[in-house]
Amino acid sequence: MSPIIREATRADVPRMVELSAAKRSQYEGFEPVFWRKAEKADEKQAAFFEAQLDKKNITTFVFDRDGILDGFLVAAVIPAPPVYDPGGPTCVIDDFCVADPGLWPTTGGALLAETRGKVRPLGAVQVVVMCGEKDWAKRSFLDAEGYGTATQIRVKDL
Repeated sequence: MSPIIREATRADVPRMVELSAAKRSQYEGFEPVFWRKAEKADEKQAAFFEAQLDKKNITTFVFDRDGILDGFLVAAVIPAPPVYDPGGPTCVIDDFCVADPGLWPTTGGALLAETRGKVRPLGAVQVVVMCGEKDWAKRSFLDAEGYGTATQIRVKDL
């Protein structure tokens, strides 16, 4: 059986949480205050993912390789803030993980392509992907895919 991209189900949530927890741990090492893991983060993440599955403006895809989830992506199609006019809705991808950094070009690329195909008919005119500044593997992948940097978030501990 070959890998497939499909819409996520509740049965996928535990693996999505596992991949997300690994990404949070990595990001916490980059910026320990901003990315600090919350108490009961996995439980909260599971409830959040399950709620996302029921929303009409949310698309959640998983990359399924013979029953093993190698990655997932959660995309929300939302109106742009009223002070900006990109020409239509924006697709915001906040939760986007792969099981291994080497999978970004294959698994990540396939998930992004599937998402673009899904959100274009919904009127989305741009895709915004969240990425930690020091997540070099994901950043390099996004650069190769033609995604530019539109903003940065700067933090300072008080």
